Amino acid sequence: MRIGVPKEIKNHEYRVGLTPSSVAHLAARGHEMFVETKAGMGIDFSDDDYVAAGAKIMPDAKSVFEAADMIVKVKEPQPQEVAMLEPRHILYTYLHLAADRPQTEGLIESGATCIAYETVTSPAGTLPLLKPMSEVAGRMAIQAGAHYLEKEQGGRGILLGGVPGVNPGKVAIIGGGVAGINAAMMATGMRADVTIYDINPDRLAELDLHFGSTIKTQYASKPMIERALEESHLVIGAVLVPGAAAPKIVSRDMLKKMKRGCVIVDIAIDQGGCFETSKPTTHDDPVYEVDGIIHYCVANMPGAVARTSTFALNNATLPGAVAIADKGAELAMATDPHLANGLNVSDGKIRHAAVAEAFPDLPYEPVAA
Repeated sequence: MRIGVPKEIKNHEYRVGLTPSSVAHLAARGHEMFVETKAGMGIDFSDDDYVAAGAKIMPDAKSVFEAADMIVKVKEPQPQEVAMLEPRHILYTYLHLAADRPQTEGLIESGATCIAYETVTSPAGTLPLLKPMSEVAGRMAIQAGAHYLEKEQGGRGILLGGVPGVNPGKVAIIGGGVAGINAAMMATGMRADVTIYDINPDRLAELDLHFGSTIKTQYASKPMIERALEESHLVIGAVLVPGAAAPKIVSRDMLKKMKRGCVIVDIAIDQGGCFETSKPTTHDDPVYEVDGIIHYCVANMPGAVARTSTFALNNATLPGAVAIADKGAELAMATDPHLANGLNVSDGKIRHAAVAEAFPDLPYEPVAA
């Protein structure tokens, strides 16, 4: 198969769809590799590295899309990239369509086969291609939150770990999944006072067993979330409904219970965010205030630690890329129902139920069982 890797063009996005070692792995299996010039320069992968791995360097994204049948990316295609997609293309990347109608409509119009990392499943029912970036985002959320709690950043002036004789900062993590558990790991490492909120009693029991006395757990009822907002200095939104828009857990009225200068970090912003007041921000302009509360809602958080993130992502996505390249998308998905769960759009139709639920007026046809 002819596989293309364009340079990412989202704001401050330095990750790359395939590392040179991943390119070499695919090239060794007989696939033709096309990489846009400087695609990996942001994380010190030179064009020469890709040439040595067996790739042909292309002068721009247009030439990559024209040469390749399969496009491997990191972030969702931007409008100018969507315009280059054709029915012959297989797009393999993060999409997060349920929170992005224009992109969904564009991919439907393209006719391309669009496989989203975030809805590929495992035999255990987990999301293995989303997991590495959730790990990164969860850990980064605490770093970002701690930074913006500093007074010169507009924060309340709280040190999460406290000092002898002064209580630590309070951190509330809404959602006990992969991102939430990684946020808790970082927050407890800073010696913060951490509580995880979730609606799954079994998950709360697992978290209690995992962390022991270093955290507290609480059922995520509305009264408990309201109390968390009143008491916490940093609130992490880590709610996930696979493939679907994130539920709005915290309304603007609830937000008013927080103290001025406190911080929220919305990890769910790629799926629309779990705070009513959330709106996507960029690494150029990462925060804004609502009612005195600092909001950090960067839609590509892991891009800030692009080298770590690229290696972690490739570890997870390369097996799927190999399967698609070796067998073709149709056969690869027919023989692997978990990969098939990643299919979001193809043949001008939505293929994933959660995306269809977000846009009931758009054409939808589920994947045949």
